Amino acid sequence: MRKRIVAAALWAAMMACAGKPAQAREMVPFGAGVQPGTIVVKTGERRLYLVLGDGRALRYPVAVGQPDKQWFGWSAVDGKYVNPAWSPPDVVKRDNPRLPDLIPGGSPRNPMGVRALTLTGGEYAIHGTNNPKSIGRFASYGCIRMFNEDIVDLFERVGVGTPVVVIR
Repeated sequence: MRKRIVAAALWAAMMACAGKPAQAREMVPFGAGVQPGTIVVKTGERRLYLVLGDGRALRYPVAVGQPDKQWFGWSAVDGKYVNPAWSPPDVVKRDNPRLPDLIPGGSPRNPMGVRALTLTGGEYAIHGTNNPKSIGRFASYGCIRMFNEDIVDLFERVGVGTPVVVIR
């Protein structure tokens, strides 16, 4: 009888947590020698850090570029978009010719998710996703994907001009 009660309590606890979104972001120690407010993406870790200063950063899990589609270096946020539309770049369209030329913002088929931070240079963005299972993987064509709840959080914390550095 005791085993049934324990099993029932465990089942109830699991069901209570099943519908709650995971808190993916966390405060961590960070000392990379960059200015507070900088976004640092470590592709090898598949993590994005928003450097806060005082040796701390907010860390978010991300999806990064596939090994042959990664980029590294400095950039900056040059645009902020809510429910962005998406036009597949030529390289994506070549690999997936059946994609439409434009997927409207807010569409469940839109891979940009609910927010996007475009980066200088015009090719890449830090954005949400319609495929949360890709987070933590080498999955994109170079963009940085985040859980939608995490890109909303980051979107509110940064502005146009925020420096971004992508490292291994």
